[in-house]
Amino acid sequence: QVRLVESGGGLVQPGGSLRVSCAASGFTFDAYALGWFRQAPGKEREAVSCINGNGETTHYAASVQGRFTISRDNTENTLYLQMNSLKFEDTAIYYCATVTFGCRPVSALTGGYWGQGTLVTVSS
Repeated sequence: QVRLVESGGGLVQPGGSLRVSCAASGFTFDAYALGWFRQAPGKEREAVSCINGNGETTHYAASVQGRFTISRDNTENTLYLQMNSLKFEDTAIYYCATVTFGCRPVSALTGGYWGQGTLVTVSS
């Protein structure tokens, strides 16, 4: 069955960096667009970024553009999100997901299969 397992979350100071990972199994990895979503305390889940199957197309939310980088390793079936210049407002549970209908501007993203999430806390 499809399985997505996030890791790499933790506590980081403002301005710091963190990389979260998502190990995938149970489906043809490079055939799927993938995305990162996040849900902050008391807020609705929002799309952060997506990447298409071959890694050539990416989209980002305006709030993370220039600070976050999504990537994938199709030989290792792993999705990554490199987060730099972290801000307090980046605190959230980060989820990876398969993206239905492909990678497109994040306001139109719809997740299919989901991981369980990894908590990122930005605090001094």
